[in-house]
Amino acid sequence: MLAFHALVVVLVPAFVWLGFWQLDRAELRSAAVNLQRDNVAADPVAVDQLASVGEDVAPSDRWRTVEATGTWDQENELLLRNRDGSQGVGFHVLTPLVTGDGTAVLVNRGWIERGENAQDTPDAPPVPEGEVQVTGRLQFGETEENTGLRERDGMPEGQIMFVDMGRLAEELPYPIYGGYVELTAQDPVPEEAPERIALREENTGMSASYAFQWWVFSVVAVVGWVVLIRRELRDAREAEENGPGSGDTGDGDAQDPEGPAGPAEPAQSARPNRT
Repeated sequence: MLAFHALVVVLVPAFVWLGFWQLDRAELRSAAVNLQRDNVAADPVAVDQLASVGEDVAPSDRWRTVEATGTWDQENELLLRNRDGSQGVGFHVLTPLVTGDGTAVLVNRGWIERGENAQDTPDAPPVPEGEVQVTGRLQFGETEENTGLRERDGMPEGQIMFVDMGRLAEELPYPIYGGYVELTAQDPVPEEAPERIALREENTGMSASYAFQWWVFSVVAVVGWVVLIRRELRDAREAEENGPGSGDTGDGDAQDPEGPAGPAEPAQSARPNRT
């Protein structure tokens, strides 16, 4: 029973801590929801106002609508593996847009279906020739930590797992802005294009509910613990009252061997007296 008491002493603070941890997560998610709503609604700005070469996009600028003008470089186009679309898992098409000063913006043009197997590299729809103006949502670079993806060896040429800005800056033949843009519109409009990426809306999730559940668990544990202690004390008190030495010392109904009137007198002889 001592082990049970020790377990409760450990679990109750743990449940309380888990509740506050989930509450913190709920507050962070709520902040992300508000940031996304405000940034998506903000007026478009030129990409170079929020992004710069050699630096990633600030988290506070994620989802801002940006604009850029330049020419597509489909020769250095890359396909992002294991990306969801309306028809299942496929690729996202990442194409550099080279601006007038020679700096490129990485633009995620959208989703395409994969080939017969994961090793096939499908052809993405062609890009318009000449100068284009693009509009899209700004995103910071991807890493193993913020995507949960892991880089793989031996992938087909032209395929990557995530938008690793440091690696791409070394491999591409021109400087690139930090982060990338999820395309929402371009002018002129191409005849054929990848499927546009829908905005993945942030939500607060179930963290607040989980926090409440952990605190309920802690209250239930404390109440159950108190009930158990009270029961143990009651059982101990009853055992003490009913233990050895308590109650009558003998059987009150037992008769004295000599009876209540003392010892019986000897019977008189039935022999007659002689005269």
